[in-house]
Amino acid sequence: MHALFTTVWMAASPSEVLVRARKGDRSAFARLFERYAPMVHGILVANAPSSEVDDLMQDVFLAALERLSSLDTDAVGPWLAAIARNRVVDTHRRRARLVAVRDVPESGAPDPERVEALQVLAIIRTMPEAYRETLVLKLVEGLSGKEIAEQTGLTPDSVRVNLHRGLRQLRERLGLSPEGADDV
Repeated sequence: MHALFTTVWMAASPSEVLVRARKGDRSAFARLFERYAPMVHGILVANAPSSEVDDLMQDVFLAALERLSSLDTDAVGPWLAAIARNRVVDTHRRRARLVAVRDVPESGAPDPERVEALQVLAIIRTMPEAYRETLVLKLVEGLSGKEIAEQTGLTPDSVRVNLHRGLRQLRERLGLSPEGADDV
């Protein structure tokens, strides 16, 4: 019986899981977190200082938990994406009054791969939002184009176009050959 319940529960739609979460089912909210955390993390990585991403992740899901009753059951992903983007805007407003601090390796000698990844991320962060977010969701979070579309509320065609154009622009900015730009 337990295995059957677990199988049914795992196959539940985001709307069904949301209904359970609204009723106070903590495991349902955990399922929402598991499903949407990579998307939210990607949006935050694309738009916020690396040092603040973990705190912002917590803020986004805490705000979501507090506002579950206001959520349209058909728009879980886009709603969480909007909360994440708003938290980033709030962070930028606060930081505007502070001295900017660059991403720095946490200890000792910098890891060359980490330095290179931060340099690429810095380039991605200067790109238009549509490209920036889809690229980070694909390259950093490992989401497929279909998953990006489902979770953000974008159409699959928009995701495909944003990834194609974003990768082409990233290759240009990195001084790489545009060959393989269609390999998304």
